[in-house]
Amino acid sequence: MRCERRPADDPRALAAQLRALVPSSESVRATVARIVARVRAGGDKAVIGYTRRLDTGGAPPGPLVVGAEQLERAERTLDPAVRFGLEQAIESVRRVACEAVRADRAVELGGYRVVMREAPVARAAIYVPGGRAPYPSTVVMGVVPARVAGVAQIAVCAPPAGDGQPDAVVLGACRLAGASVVYSMGGAQAIAALAYGTDSVEAVDVIVGPGNLYVQEAKRQVFGQVGIDGFAGPSDLVLIADGDAEPAPLALDLLAQAEHGPGTLVVGISTSAQLLDALHESVAGAPDTGAIACLVDVTDTRHAGAVASALAPEHLQLVGRSAERLAPDITQAGCVFVGRAAATAFGDYIAGSNHILPTGGAARFQSALTPAQFRRSFTEVQIGPAAGRRLARIAAPVARAEGFEVHARSMEARIRDNGRR
Repeated sequence: MRCERRPADDPRALAAQLRALVPSSESVRATVARIVARVRAGGDKAVIGYTRRLDTGGAPPGPLVVGAEQLERAERTLDPAVRFGLEQAIESVRRVACEAVRADRAVELGGYRVVMREAPVARAAIYVPGGRAPYPSTVVMGVVPARVAGVAQIAVCAPPAGDGQPDAVVLGACRLAGASVVYSMGGAQAIAALAYGTDSVEAVDVIVGPGNLYVQEAKRQVFGQVGIDGFAGPSDLVLIADGDAEPAPLALDLLAQAEHGPGTLVVGISTSAQLLDALHESVAGAPDTGAIACLVDVTDTRHAGAVASALAPEHLQLVGRSAERLAPDITQAGCVFVGRAAATAFGDYIAGSNHILPTGGAARFQSALTPAQFRRSFTEVQIGPAAGRRLARIAAPVARAEGFEVHARSMEARIRDNGRR
């Protein structure tokens, strides 16, 4: 695999150079727009046509909606070790997700009350990538937070393979995690179907999950019709390690992330030229997955932290006493793994953190998937007569300053209210 070595004289400039190496969605924007438009107009027929052309290699695909019998069979035939691993992952993710669901909160403001409330969306969809490999772990990461959030109808999109059917382990995970319905479709056509609905596919309120550039660009184009979790581009990992760290496990951490394939960005940072030399030998000698690897020399650990912050990575791994001391000050990363034993791969499966994370530097403004993406926040305002009269006197001049005379009069009507409702 190609592995570059770079200095980090200017963290921001280096981050921009590395991000520029990752493909952007602009190259697929026009194609995705055509797919979305055709699915919106043609419904099931368009989805099935694209599925046959893009997913099954010309073989007739199965029904868009996966039947209950097929899901039950997939669950029964799960390898016992795989089933146990999925069940443990479901429980870990569920316990962490439960901490993110908040009860109603009220603020008393001198005679009146504002209540901050949350409610789940009615229908949500989890996109589970196919392509290079099946991802039953993504089923867990998407369905469990949606279930904890209280979503009534949870759909999973599972692209079919050459036999016209989705992966059996993915279907088994859907049953274990509690998906309401599973659709055998993928790509931009699946996103369009979920956003606008077809005869077989019920439109949803929110679509989340990773996928290729076509999937993510489709999510971007249907945003506004539905909510999305964000634009999830190729995966990335930044690893900061002290010179006394063992290089072999760290090389595996970089190569494990590189397994995600083309466009994946893996960056190793250290003050130790000897450690970087060892990492370069391991990474450069590995099979090429299309990932982008870069090793960065820094003068001190704070400099390493500045490079990491400029990159705002999806995953940030800190190994060694000096590197681990950076953890409390990290604010721009999707998920931070601290310590020699904290391999990023644990977060992909079993740690309880969510692996649906902001990529491409979006950790500057975007969060990991939590139940919050499936819930809506709103407020309830309770104002009694006395408070209404007081607030009207205060706010009416502001309304008039904005040119909204009727707003002012609406509030002032409460001044004349003698308490009658």
